[in-house]
Amino acid sequence: MFNLKRDNKKYFSSIVVAIVFMGLFLFSSCKEDVFPKPASYLRLDYPVATYANFENECPFTFEMNSEAVIKGEKDCGFTITYPKMKATIYLTYKPVNNDINALLRDAQKLTYEHVIKADDILEQPFLNSSKKVYGMFYQVDGNAATNSQFYATDSTKHFVTGSVYFYAKPNFDSIMPAASYIKNDMQRLMETLKWK
Repeated sequence: MFNLKRDNKKYFSSIVVAIVFMGLFLFSSCKEDVFPKPASYLRLDYPVATYANFENECPFTFEMNSEAVIKGEKDCGFTITYPKMKATIYLTYKPVNNDINALLRDAQKLTYEHVIKADDILEQPFLNSSKKVYGMFYQVDGNAATNSQFYATDSTKHFVTGSVYFYAKPNFDSIMPAASYIKNDMQRLMETLKWK
């Protein structure tokens, strides 16, 4: 008939094999869930700004960051480059020839062309009666092409505009530290502007 000892051995060995496989399956499935990491940006720290006076034959002077590189363009226009931040401030000078309203309109139009991509545009009026410098500083929040712009004038002879552009796809979160740093430099430039 049947050999019970032999059948019990087969039965127990198949149970042991099943338990071993089940144990391996349970131990291999006890891993932490894997989640994708959110996009992040590098933390950038910049040196404390030191300023130096800039003067040449143009009818105005100003202070600029000593880390920046300035290059003269035609008609007293300048590019102030920040190589480490991949950004440039563009300064434009125009003499006022009884066309102050047109110059103001053009400067304001340039700023508000970014309203499509901007989340907000903050206007900060500037007034320095002792130096006869009057103007407006614009902070453009959001993924606009420029984050800071200004114009300054004495309203009779001189008109200067400035705007900063980054050589990167506009993503305000990623360029915010550099944009904030350069915004402070632009405000300093505007505040120290003097007419000759």
